[in-house]
Amino acid sequence: MGMFDIFKAYKLEEKKDVDGLIKALDNRSKYVRWIGAETLGEIGDKRAVEPLIRALNDEHMYVRWKAAEALGELGDERAVEPLILTLNDEEWSVRKSVALALGKIRDKRAVEPLIPVLKDEHDYVGWGAAQALGWIGDERAVEPLIRTLNDERLLVRWGAAIAFRGIRDERAVEPLIQALKDEDWQVQKSAAEALGEMRDERAVEPLIQALKDEDRYVRKAARGALEKLKNQVQRST
Repeated sequence: MGMFDIFKAYKLEEKKDVDGLIKALDNRSKYVRWIGAETLGEIGDKRAVEPLIRALNDEHMYVRWKAAEALGELGDERAVEPLILTLNDEEWSVRKSVALALGKIRDKRAVEPLIPVLKDEHDYVGWGAAQALGWIGDERAVEPLIRTLNDERLLVRWGAAIAFRGIRDERAVEPLIQALKDEDWQVQKSAAEALGEMRDERAVEPLIQALKDEDRYVRKAARGALEKLKNQVQRST
């Protein structure tokens, strides 16, 4: 591997040379392959889908990570099954990238495989799975995400609360009300925002109480949620 190869890869990036960047995925240099995968995702040309799918098996984690990320940006359903298979990658950063990519593609085939990933040993992977399930918005994820609101790990609880901004299911209202009392402000804030999206009147009094929270971001989120609930009531009367 030489600097010349990397220089050529950056030139391909500048020119948005899709064919050249696809060839770069087979370069001997992991850095060139990484640049190729990242740039193909940014360009968004569907010709890159199959080469990027193959790159999910690259020997280097950074290339697999960027290939998964790029496939999420491309949003092509051909990548769904290969990405699902890559949820078991040995590197947590790849697993997180794969989960987020599946969420961006929004294909319901990914729901069942993503649910167990909520319990991944690495917090960021569980967070990514929660985000992805929220983007897909399938009701099968509701109960697993409700349970995840009580996970001992902050990042994973936070991800579950965020997910309910995309999955508006009345089963989540009471658990989200409980999450307003979470020990972490990020979970509280996201729970308030999710309750605002739910527009369920059961949340009114708990959100009023959240206006007294010591954290200003929680108070702001509660105000925003109450405003949405107020507008909902006005439209229905």
